[in-house]
Amino acid sequence: MTNLLTSQQKEAFVRAFQEADTNDAGLVAVTSVPSLVKQVLGPISNHELQEVQSRVDLRAHKGEVTFPDFMEIMTETMGSTTQWGQLKTPLNGYVGFDSIQSQITQKALKRGFEFNLMVVGESGMGKSTLVNTLFKARVSRSSCMQTPTPIPTTVDINAVSHVIEEKGVRLKLTITDTPGFGDQINNKDCWTPITDYVNEQFELYLAEEVSINRKRFIPDSRVHCCLYFIQPSGHALKPLDIEFMRHLHDCVNIVPVIAKADTLTIEERESFKKRIREDITTHGIRIYPRGYDPEDDAEQTLADQIDALIPFGVVGSDKVVKVGNKELYGRQTRWGVIEVENKEHCEFSQLRDMLIKTHMQDLKEKTDKVHYETFRRQRLQQHHEQASKLTGESNI
Repeated sequence: MTNLLTSQQKEAFVRAFQEADTNDAGLVAVTSVPSLVKQVLGPISNHELQEVQSRVDLRAHKGEVTFPDFMEIMTETMGSTTQWGQLKTPLNGYVGFDSIQSQITQKALKRGFEFNLMVVGESGMGKSTLVNTLFKARVSRSSCMQTPTPIPTTVDINAVSHVIEEKGVRLKLTITDTPGFGDQINNKDCWTPITDYVNEQFELYLAEEVSINRKRFIPDSRVHCCLYFIQPSGHALKPLDIEFMRHLHDCVNIVPVIAKADTLTIEERESFKKRIREDITTHGIRIYPRGYDPEDDAEQTLADQIDALIPFGVVGSDKVVKVGNKELYGRQTRWGVIEVENKEHCEFSQLRDMLIKTHMQDLKEKTDKVHYETFRRQRLQQHHEQASKLTGESNI
């Protein structure tokens, strides 16, 4: 089957090519093709531009692309995006397909949403309190258990799920914590149970995805975000911090936070944050959202704003205190009240906004399209190589 181009589309492609082909040689430089695509189709995402570049690289010869190849690149690009710029076909009246947004919303609301959050850090850094404060509910494992549990001698992985609802929107929230992490005298390879757990969730999802009789909706237990708690030492990242993030950054979205940031002055906190960012860069650690390609300029701007705050200096408190005539989350100290949601006191509000209000869906998409896709490709490649090896042995 061949996708036919309209006269308008062909003319636009020819005009763009001829403008770039200044020598009238029937060739354009490979470096000019992405800009020609944007010229014809208007603004497209960075991911789509990367796909355009891949198509160009497949057809390029000595740094140039021929006119037939250029037409194929444009046709394939149009087939993978709805950003058609001035090539969109005009309507003569109202049709009604703009209601598809509400249709999707209604379907999604009926089923509800899922979000899986992992918290990792040494004991006593306020992980459970912060999670409870984030969602304004007793959702952490320790707050759901009637009896306290001792610190394990090895790293445990515990997950607890809740369904919470806000303005008719239901969210199945799973909180996974890792008691015992970093609490031993010898913490060598203490991240291994965590990487194993994250990959096990990928394995479960892949097994269901390739099943002959798979479920209509595949249960998603994949970890969408890992909050990594850093001790407020004021110095730099510890070797354990660096090793953990280096081993986890390829399979989960890591968001580092400075725990109990109120123990540092504002100047100490900013200096500490700067050294942490330097360590992250030096060791090639990919954190969210800095290490991921944004879809467009708007996402890039927002990512830059978040990146300037990372690691978030946070304070957690699920206690309500009275300040003047207001009741709010905070902690009473001898010198005053630390207001958790006051941006002048800490960066808890910015963290919550990113996790819940602005980037929850993106965290899920990055998990699916980046981390899970990498795992899936590697696992299927392994299966293919094993099958090929067995076939080769059977033919001997």
